[in-house]
Amino acid sequence: MSDQPAFAERQAQKAAQNEPFRLRAADEPKAVEVYRPAGRSRFLLACDHAGRRIPRRLGNLGLPDSELERHIAWDIGIAAVTRGMADTLDACAIMQPYSRLVIDCNRQPGTPASIPVISENTEIPGNDRLVAEEMQARQTEIFAPYHARLTAELDRRERDGIKTILLSMHSFTPVYKGVARPWHVGTLYNRNSWLAGIVFDLLRQEPDLIVGNNEPYMVTDETDYTIPVHGEKRNLPHVGIEIRQNEIAGEAGQRLWAERMSRVFAAAETAIAAATNR
Repeated sequence: MSDQPAFAERQAQKAAQNEPFRLRAADEPKAVEVYRPAGRSRFLLACDHAGRRIPRRLGNLGLPDSELERHIAWDIGIAAVTRGMADTLDACAIMQPYSRLVIDCNRQPGTPASIPVISENTEIPGNDRLVAEEMQARQTEIFAPYHARLTAELDRRERDGIKTILLSMHSFTPVYKGVARPWHVGTLYNRNSWLAGIVFDLLRQEPDLIVGNNEPYMVTDETDYTIPVHGEKRNLPHVGIEIRQNEIAGEAGQRLWAERMSRVFAAAETAIAAATNR
């Protein structure tokens, strides 16, 4: 059973206080973290699943702490890798600190995967039988501010004539539903594979790496939001990156992969400039 208060109880409290339903308390963190906002690089890093915070109002969504430490709640290790890359590349990173179990910021709102009732094989009691107002609050207070900040940054860069390269940073579990995944890292794309192909070739030059081409996932309109909306619709060079979580669960691995990906993307930027004469 969920440990969040019953909706009827929350509605009664709201009515008694004559206040609109709110998900996040005033003292809770904002729904978007901007790291190195003054970064001068063409790269813009988006990290949809950087954190596993849950608004206090939702308790633990009816889950034990052990489940909230797993990959179902966040992309383990990717926040540190993203910050390390931002530091090395002098790039801005826009990150989502709230758990994907509250609302997934890389899914179209209103779809079943947006607020999952089951993630992998785990039932999420606190997401079951939500009413429209509860779902809308998650979209308004968590999803919308994150994507509004991405949109504002891309609009600013367009006004300033900055040729942006969008990187969507993720990590994946080594075993999913009992199936082991051999790739250390994957490059993801949908309609435009140009940058993904450059990065794929550069990663294959790294020693002892198994590199996935649209593995362990591929980008689609149905399963993704950030690349289709912010990358493809704007016709920006873009790529999704998935790093296997056991590679970046600790600080040493996070540093290694931040250095590696920074090196790869610096080389990719040079290749882009050579190919486009800019």
